[in-house]
Amino acid sequence: MSVVVMKFGGTSVEDPAAIERTAGIVAGRVAAGKQPVVVVSAMSKVTDQLLRAADEASKGHRNEAIEISTQLRERHKTTAAALVKNNTAEIHAFIDEHFNSLDEILRGLAVILELTPRISDLIVSFGERLSSRIITSAFAERGLNAAHVDAREVIITDSQYQKATPLDAPIEKRAEEKLRPLLNAGQLPVMGGFIASNEAGITTTLGRGGSDFTGALVGGALNADEIEIWTDVNGIMTTDPRICPDALRVKVISFEEAAELAYFGAKVLHPATILPAVKKNIPVAVLNSRNPSNEGTRIISLAPHCKSPFKSIAVKKRLSIIDVVASRMLMTHGYMKDIFTIFDKHQCPVDMVSTSEVSVSLTVDSNEKLPLIAADLSELADVKYEGRKALICLVGEDIRGHNGMAAAVFNAIRHINVRMISQGASEINMSFMIDEDDAEEAIRSLHATFFKDPDPAIFDVDARKAAL
Repeated sequence: MSVVVMKFGGTSVEDPAAIERTAGIVAGRVAAGKQPVVVVSAMSKVTDQLLRAADEASKGHRNEAIEISTQLRERHKTTAAALVKNNTAEIHAFIDEHFNSLDEILRGLAVILELTPRISDLIVSFGERLSSRIITSAFAERGLNAAHVDAREVIITDSQYQKATPLDAPIEKRAEEKLRPLLNAGQLPVMGGFIASNEAGITTTLGRGGSDFTGALVGGALNADEIEIWTDVNGIMTTDPRICPDALRVKVISFEEAAELAYFGAKVLHPATILPAVKKNIPVAVLNSRNPSNEGTRIISLAPHCKSPFKSIAVKKRLSIIDVVASRMLMTHGYMKDIFTIFDKHQCPVDMVSTSEVSVSLTVDSNEKLPLIAADLSELADVKYEGRKALICLVGEDIRGHNGMAAAVFNAIRHINVRMISQGASEINMSFMIDEDDAEEAIRSLHATFFKDPDPAIFDVDARKAAL
């Protein structure tokens, strides 16, 4: 039987109706002769509320923190009561036990008044621990042979709390020990995404959006036949439909193109999701739990040729440009190394780089570390930085091989001021930086130019025709 890892996001498990739909989707895979491993996020908005409770407690607002916890306790109990008619007392006891533990942590936090990354990870882990257990019971009551697995016993990471790095060898070993026997016995493992533990057994997390990553890690560790990412949209789109209502679903795309889109702002996938699948050449499907009959998007190693120059346009907002100018460093050996050592010191990734003989411009996520980074860089050169920028990224196959493509792109946005340009570093990506306020207008202009005659082999043109 073929193993399929099915990851369901927060909106796919947000309430009893959504969990019912999810159970039906999983049952359909079982009926088709597949062996699912199910990875679930916390219920929608629960992680945000847990973080808010932690923040309130760290400020000494104990009552406010406990009130948030109480509301979450009731939400989980109400959801469980609607889904689980047998063994209701058992699942309610599980929920109470976990919220009692959470309340103890919050009360302690309100005394020490310091929220460390380690404690933050422990607090937010309750979302997935609870949702996965409730969903396991709901599946079992609907005839699925479900078995709950604590993801922290399978996904092993380093100790970089809040954004831990997975350790491949221990994960493969744990997957064989914890998941393979269940599959061999015909059971259906259900586990939370996002949460993990280090080798000492201390809770860590993979960062926001990390449930996708968990699904891919499990798929890679088990050498699954397919990984399915179930969300609330019909797959990867040619751009954000909220900006361009005529955006098209992309039927098929390559691993490389999907990874570029994920990193440069596409919300459908976590940027790291593709990596474990690429290593093992496992196809990934992005599907809609609210519209399970839709074919979604398939991500494969080598996508068919596309007649259109681009597959999709992504935007990444809340960026800053840092300009480093030092005429005294002209032709100085090691200058660039010194600059990037500073970004490494502050664990700040760089999105785009532009250089001349005496200056370097870099784009980074806007965050509280910028003044510290600028202070360190000022020891090397004159530094200034400017926020509220957006990076527009156009992804397609062999962009370098299309004559006149850059001219067509910048002609489409000739009314918009462009601050930085990157082309040539990647064959499949053309990127440029503009003011954040101009981002949506730029996307609409580009989409109208490059997707007016889409390739029907790659894009769902029938859906556009039906909408007209």
